[in-house]
Amino acid sequence: MTTEEKYRRILANHLPPGAVAPVYDYLNRHRVHFHITRQRTSKLGDYRWPQKDHDFQEISINGDLNSYLFLWVFLHEAGHLETHLKYPDATPHGHEWQTEYARLLIGYAPLFPTEIQPLLNRLTRRIPLSRKLIRQIEELLHHYDPDYRPEGHLTLDRLQPGTRFRLKSKPGILFESVERRRTRWLCRDVATGRSYTVAATAEVLIETE
Repeated sequence: MTTEEKYRRILANHLPPGAVAPVYDYLNRHRVHFHITRQRTSKLGDYRWPQKDHDFQEISINGDLNSYLFLWVFLHEAGHLETHLKYPDATPHGHEWQTEYARLLIGYAPLFPTEIQPLLNRLTRRIPLSRKLIRQIEELLHHYDPDYRPEGHLTLDRLQPGTRFRLKSKPGILFESVERRRTRWLCRDVATGRSYTVAATAEVLIETE
């Protein structure tokens, strides 16, 4: 098995079938160091641009995401890469990033489920991007999780500030939601008082008295 075949096979375990070839070509074209990581509660993906001690493009994506959500997060991070190449001084989620992200979403839209495509069309129609539509799309993408149950699916984004909850992925820690910050929530570990940022789409269990 060649190196290319090995990488394509790895990508095939995480992406919708039609996305493997274009994503592989994208990573290869931009010489991206691509990492599939363990689950991270603070973020779903990450992009790092070249620096003195880090002279390459790097994207990491959580490996526990379903294939459509994996693609969605990849495009978010690829948008950061494109923005850095064209507008090095741009703010992380400003007008330039939103424009590049929308362009990528338009190109990959046919690879998402049919029910998602009308929302993608609406989302990419104008800048600034609608946060409400982004949250709606992410909610629908979670429906493709292998263990999704409509009656038991509750995300952090649906909670009010001051709600105590546990993450499904880390039920041993009791958190309290503090405030929303763009795509994440600032939360407090009730036992230690330490603050964390948690993805708004993280699945939670409400703590009852």
